Amino acid sequence: MDISLNKGTISGSIKAPASKSSMQRACAAALLHQGNTIIHNPGKSEDDLIALKIIQQLGALVHTDEEGKILIKGNPTVQIDLKEEETLELFCGESGLSLRMFTPIAAISNNKICIQGAGTLLNRPIHLFKDILPNMGVEIKFNNDNLPLIIQGPLRPQSCTIDGSISSQFITGILFTLSRTTTSPITITVNNLVSTPYIDLTLDVLKKFGYKISHINYELFTIDPVSVNEDTIHYTVEGDWSGASFLLVAGAIAGTITLTGLDVFSTQADKAILQAIMMSGAQLSITEEKIIVEAPKGNKKLQPFQFNANNCPDLFPPLVVLAARCEGTSIIEGVNRLINKESNRAKTLQDVFGKLGVIIELQDDYMIIHGGKGIEGGLVHSNNDHRIAMACAVASLQAKNIITIENAEVINKSYPDFYKDLSAVTNNI
Repeated sequence: MDISLNKGTISGSIKAPASKSSMQRACAAALLHQGNTIIHNPGKSEDDLIALKIIQQLGALVHTDEEGKILIKGNPTVQIDLKEEETLELFCGESGLSLRMFTPIAAISNNKICIQGAGTLLNRPIHLFKDILPNMGVEIKFNNDNLPLIIQGPLRPQSCTIDGSISSQFITGILFTLSRTTTSPITITVNNLVSTPYIDLTLDVLKKFGYKISHINYELFTIDPVSVNEDTIHYTVEGDWSGASFLLVAGAIAGTITLTGLDVFSTQADKAILQAIMMSGAQLSITEEKIIVEAPKGNKKLQPFQFNANNCPDLFPPLVVLAARCEGTSIIEGVNRLINKESNRAKTLQDVFGKLGVIIELQDDYMIIHGGKGIEGGLVHSNNDHRIAMACAVASLQAKNIITIENAEVINKSYPDFYKDLSAVTNNI
């Protein structure tokens, strides 16, 4: 699907979409829970639906009621009724979190399980499983260190050491798995951890489900065993700061927008978008109920900023749009975190926004955006990256000519209602 967008202004109120980071973790916790889980405000992105399908394949019973809440009956032993020669195939789509979180969870089972994926997930690094799971009694076979991956448990919980420099998602998967299976205190030593806010989100979900985990400076985690809990757990999925960041930037460059449904006390890393918006000089009002962002009025211009995105690399696309509208050169640190995304996101941003007349330089771990020269129109491709598509859509609000986005439907991965929400508060679609 292609979509063409004109220049426009933005004005109105939008409720933030559900966070897929929160939703996917809730699905994992519900699978491992002995009792029932009721998920309120569930997500409906492709990644969310993939997580729900995976937990059903791993034995959870899932039902959606008339009000949209999801009821899940867990299967904490993850035992599936298969014949000895059968292999269960779990499809993770392009979800890096599902791959890295559900692989160790699936290894709790004694069934043979094949983990599959699509697109760039087929080339994302997963070799850390080879360093961790065999030490816990799991048989593991790779395809040249890539998917498909075949595992067979049952996993025997052991203390372990994990390299956290590639992705915190590996640690999330091990934390869920060992929290469910250990019968004595156990430790995880983590070296060079990136994206600590995502670990905070994981710990928050596990705490809500009754698990006991402590840590020392995110370097040594201690998991205490817990007694079986059969209580019904109600979990409300947070609003998504990642998806909301695009709408907040839209308000900063092209009018006024009000966002509701966001937890200002959230552990989500992408809440840091507020810092960049504040540095740019856009007007910002924050309360527990709503966030209002307004572009500078009169002759005032947005100001360039410097921002460290090492803990929130998903903010690069909306930050590039914001920087393009700033009068001067903005610098974003953390380019090395962008290599293993849906695309090589640093190079994709440079190429796509280059076609729109925005000069971006890549120097070591820094992205340098030369703003103030305006955004041209033209034909661009999403590169099968949902965040690139959303960034181009927001950029169109201040483009000199129409921007047409090819493969625009890729936004379904994380925010299927994005164009609908954007059109509700602007006149450019």
